[in-house]
Amino acid sequence: MAALLAAALCLAACDSGGGREATAGGAGTLPGPVPAGLALRPVPPGTPSAPVFTGTLTDGTALAAADLWARRPVVLLFFSSWCTTCAQRQGALSELARGYRDRVVFVGVVTGDEPDELDAYLRAHKSEFPVVVDGDGTISRSYAVREPGAVALVAKGGALLRGWPGGLDASTLDIRIRELLLG
Repeated sequence: MAALLAAALCLAACDSGGGREATAGGAGTLPGPVPAGLALRPVPPGTPSAPVFTGTLTDGTALAAADLWARRPVVLLFFSSWCTTCAQRQGALSELARGYRDRVVFVGVVTGDEPDELDAYLRAHKSEFPVVVDGDGTISRSYAVREPGAVALVAKGGALLRGWPGGLDASTLDIRIRELLLG
């Protein structure tokens, strides 16, 4: 009887997360507080505003991009799980996102993916940033993204600093973040 009770308690403890792992790209990947003393470059005069959007994260949580860039810069990564170039770059981009955690928020925007394929992709590439599901492509079109792999830098406050239709590798993106965003 004692062994049965111990087994039941062990199973209950193991299932405290509701029986499921957290959804990759969901609300658990949203940033914490802005670090004290975050130094940012001033936005050049006449810089256009980034297209404002709202969307749904992979776990169903609503996200308003303007809420994120009101407090810190944002890097938008437009990708799809079936994009080979995206897959080649994703691991290094995920690592870069972890390195900037809370100072600069990386947000994935994904179009044309099935939920299971997207979840497997995010887990395989250890992606720990929020991912907005752009089911009908509205967000991608507002940024003139025609195919996955594009990157956009948005300054704190919402100015669209720069975009790269073909995307960037992690080391080049790191240089651009330091040049355009961080003081």
